[in-house]
Amino acid sequence: MAVDYVLEDLMGKLGEFGKYQFLQFFLQVLSGLTAGMHMLSLVTVAAVPEHRCFIAGVDNSSLSVTPWNSSDILAAIPLKPTGELESCLMYDPTSPGTNTTIKCESYVYDTTYYKTSRTIDWNFVCDRRWMGAIVQTVFMLGVFTGAVTLGGLADKVGRKTVFCWSALFQLIIGVGVAFIPEYFSFMVARYLLGIVGSAGAYICGFVLTMELVGPTKRTVCGITFQAVFAGGIMLVAGWGALIPDRQWLQVIYGLHGCLFLGHWWWLDESPRWLWMQGRAAEAVDIVAKGLRINGSGIPVDKEYYVQKAKQQAAAEEKSSAGLSDLFRTPNLRMKTLNVCLCWFANSLVYYGLSLSAGKLYGNPYLILFIMGLVEFPSYITIVFVLDRLGRRSITSTLMLGGGLCCIVAAYIAQGSTTSTAVVMAGKLLIAGSFAVIYNYSAELFPTVVRNSAMGLGSMCARLSGALTPLITLLDSFDPKIPAVLFGVVALISGFWVMFLPETMNQPMPESIEDGENFGKGDTWFSQCAGRKKRQNSVYPDDPEQMVPLKNIERK
Repeated sequence: MAVDYVLEDLMGKLGEFGKYQFLQFFLQVLSGLTAGMHMLSLVTVAAVPEHRCFIAGVDNSSLSVTPWNSSDILAAIPLKPTGELESCLMYDPTSPGTNTTIKCESYVYDTTYYKTSRTIDWNFVCDRRWMGAIVQTVFMLGVFTGAVTLGGLADKVGRKTVFCWSALFQLIIGVGVAFIPEYFSFMVARYLLGIVGSAGAYICGFVLTMELVGPTKRTVCGITFQAVFAGGIMLVAGWGALIPDRQWLQVIYGLHGCLFLGHWWWLDESPRWLWMQGRAAEAVDIVAKGLRINGSGIPVDKEYYVQKAKQQAAAEEKSSAGLSDLFRTPNLRMKTLNVCLCWFANSLVYYGLSLSAGKLYGNPYLILFIMGLVEFPSYITIVFVLDRLGRRSITSTLMLGGGLCCIVAAYIAQGSTTSTAVVMAGKLLIAGSFAVIYNYSAELFPTVVRNSAMGLGSMCARLSGALTPLITLLDSFDPKIPAVLFGVVALISGFWVMFLPETMNQPMPESIEDGENFGKGDTWFSQCAGRKKRQNSVYPDDPEQMVPLKNIERK
């Protein structure tokens, strides 16, 4: 599949990142803010406060103000080995003095931090705790569905169309879900919010950016999307600390969709997508608009580009390559499986640590805010080192470090400053590797199946994201199990990443054959052993690789 030099010449006139790209990027990156907010909104809206059994004759409501360390409470509820009150058990009042315990029939909740939540409304604790986890899982399945369906739809009807409709439904559902009183209807609404809130707008916004900015700015812009997503997590904490009522809190989260109300008029369609759809005239008009805003004064010969697009469309052979080609040849198959595990592991640990914010001791809003804040040093560092140290070494190192942090945190006393610090360090490291894998995946796979490969990786990430809330339920058997499981998966994937080829400063493969030959024999171990590096091009005999855009003659 040859490079479309006419299209690259047209897009090259815009430059790498001018005023026009900045304005469009600002509109696009807002989708990351709302995606992060909706992804973790249940941490506050459906928060799980400290709870204990309701003691008749002592408590008068589920929000009783009776001190938890009073003699009446201590006489009615047993203590855990840690000295805390049992959350789900009480002494059998019909068998006094026998220390026989029974399950709670109703509960009292600690209102120090949470005045209301879906968990309090529906008693999603103890043997009903799984019902709360299912809600988050259903949301992640919505994100999975959106990644699978809306990505393909955007290729057919346009990035802007899917972005704007997703943003509109995100506003409607994001506000409406606050007023749903019934559990199953609430799950359906959360599922739909996952499709449009953290998949539709976010994925289309990311693709629009990657197709508009110059190659040297894609790393910075891609990392910025991740940073704005973390900013959405911080907003979840900020609004949660200010608004005690869970219904109004969800309304505020949903109203952030108003940020997109002007996008239908201000946001432009991707010129690359328009060009590939045979709508070259519209693509040229958008580039000309960008040149005016950038103030470059470069003229655009619209008739020339439209004519060239027609000639190319008539001569172009459609590629039949698809998802199955990723598994057809041995080297490409191993790279595909490796990358899929990498996406799965990064998502598993990232959301596992994010969702655990409410389980760390201390102010849960402050902890969640710091959970988002700690990602920024990682993103800033990656922007400076990614094109110096390489994708493979950074991804592997960060995943191994993040996995170790998970395992270490599991064996440190919960609630200690050290434990919280280790969890935060793990979040910082895994956020960095999660950001790099986007760029790394795009560079590893050939052009003819690159979109399919990215979609497959994203599907693996959404699948692990859906499993994460269920895995956290395993702490009912042993509090260490979820963190150790997260850590082991990260360590396995981080080690296997060492067998991937390095893509820094390497030309991207184009055909399936290029993808199969790309990186053969190039592993971290062969590099350390000092073996001769592979050639810098997967197609050394292609003279077009040496043709600069500015020398293309207009025929």
